[in-house]
Amino acid sequence: MKTILVVLDGLSDVVAEHAMGYLHAECAQGHGQYYPMICELPSLSRPLYECILTGVPPVLSGIIHNGVNRLSNQRSIFHYARAAGLRTAAAAYHWVSELYNRSPYDAVRDRHSRDEALPIQFGHFYSDDGYPDSHLFEDAESLRRLHDPDFLLIHPMNVDDAGHKFGLNSSQYRNRARMADGYLSHWMPGWLQEGYQVIVTADHGMNDDRSHGGNLQEEVRVPLFVFGDAFSKQSGLKPRQTELCGSVCEILGVVHDKPVCQALLSTAAGAGE
Repeated sequence: MKTILVVLDGLSDVVAEHAMGYLHAECAQGHGQYYPMICELPSLSRPLYECILTGVPPVLSGIIHNGVNRLSNQRSIFHYARAAGLRTAAAAYHWVSELYNRSPYDAVRDRHSRDEALPIQFGHFYSDDGYPDSHLFEDAESLRRLHDPDFLLIHPMNVDDAGHKFGLNSSQYRNRARMADGYLSHWMPGWLQEGYQVIVTADHGMNDDRSHGGNLQEEVRVPLFVFGDAFSKQSGLKPRQTELCGSVCEILGVVHDKPVCQALLSTAAGAGE
């Protein structure tokens, strides 16, 4: 089953619980399910991109802070999908390109990527934290329509950017979350209608000090929304961030060796592959 993974950078679950009106409305209609989830430590971006996409916690991956600038030495969703002959794409922050395609990032070479030999075959990458989420979702939809990827990563940054500028308990941070929910309300109905499985989550949360990295609840508790026939939609589950990679691989129907949250998935997961 084709899958879209949306990582809303820096979205704390304490805000996602009340700010994501569209996502919660889809869940209320039985189209999806919402779960709170605890991220791995340290609650930093680059380490948790690696965790989400490879299933390996930072202390084991070696990507333990944002300054580790090298290709990942783990196998990611992109690698497993490519090994199975599937198509991959990402509209994401440039650190994702550095982890899985080429490091260091060269904007002229890497910003718009199209190379079928790379783990992420088709990409639009950005390096400005203020790059508008509205543009990023348009970039992602362009990739989807042009290249028909089996796995698409969408990774906007404006929620995190607002958190670093104004803090967790600010109107700017909350409104950025609401705006992200609004962009999803524009694009996601079409994805679901076309049969995509959609996962919306965050890498980490945010605190009142305008930062993150530790284990305060507002830093480590993040949302997980799942939509589509591949999911059991059982309530009360406690999926782990390290299980997202393997669970996506199951949905894609590709061979992998990562941990999976089996209860999260329905018998339809991987069907048709």
